[in-house]
Amino acid sequence: MTKQSNTKIVVIGGSGLIGSKVVARLHEQGYEAVPASPASGVNTLTGEGLAEVLQGASVVVDVSNSPSFEDTAVMNFFTTSTGNLLRYEASAGVGHHVALSIVGCDRLPDGGYMRAKVAQEKLIKESSIPYSIVRATQFFEFWKGIADSATEGNTVRLPSVAFQPVAAEDVAAAVSKVAIASPLNGTVELAGPEQFRFDEFIRRGLSAHNDQREVIADPHARYFGTELRERSLVPENAALLGEMRFEDWLTQSASQTRPTSPQATAVGTRSTDRR
Repeated sequence: MTKQSNTKIVVIGGSGLIGSKVVARLHEQGYEAVPASPASGVNTLTGEGLAEVLQGASVVVDVSNSPSFEDTAVMNFFTTSTGNLLRYEASAGVGHHVALSIVGCDRLPDGGYMRAKVAQEKLIKESSIPYSIVRATQFFEFWKGIADSATEGNTVRLPSVAFQPVAAEDVAAAVSKVAIASPLNGTVELAGPEQFRFDEFIRRGLSAHNDQREVIADPHARYFGTELRERSLVPENAALLGEMRFEDWLTQSASQTRPTSPQATAVGTRSTDRR
């Protein structure tokens, strides 16, 4: 795509963690990036405001997320929302649909959230809109929420499987780059520059914040309802790699408030929220 100040890119979920960063990056590069969410009068579940916001749009970037992770609710959100988006995009003449998804979602069928992301991807691939899917691993920003969700008393139980998380800033950079390029009509994966053991990653986060909880490696500990295999959460093939290392991120974010309610991007995270 040729860089033009009048190129309109609509970002669904554009005021959330990833969406707000994508909007900022696109603005910096001279694009007309329009954040869209229920707060701005755009509701992808009902279709409200979609025709208006998509008028004149060349690209739609969808980083929205379900407000509920209950199996039926999350499936309904992703299938209904994506179906509405694709239908309105076709009417508006949108030429590129970009969606943020999750590394490993097709390898974890026991997770309702993962099944919903697979269903979302299927709708995108079968539509008439040229598309690009960016699958990301879990985000650094959700380490504490992951720890909290796996805590019983003073113990955190997690499987010691391969884990390659990525900074939200790197996710936004990758999504933005894909959005202004030609459609892939395929999928690209993104992970962080370092691979950890899952339990060790959380142990490092707790240590950096002087959190005394004990992390125990438990091969049968479930991650948001799903028992993991060794490589469930890391890319199978060559992937794009983010630049930010976890230790550097911890240093930079030590004084900042972090979200605490992840869902397994990424295993799906609230990083792609609907705000």
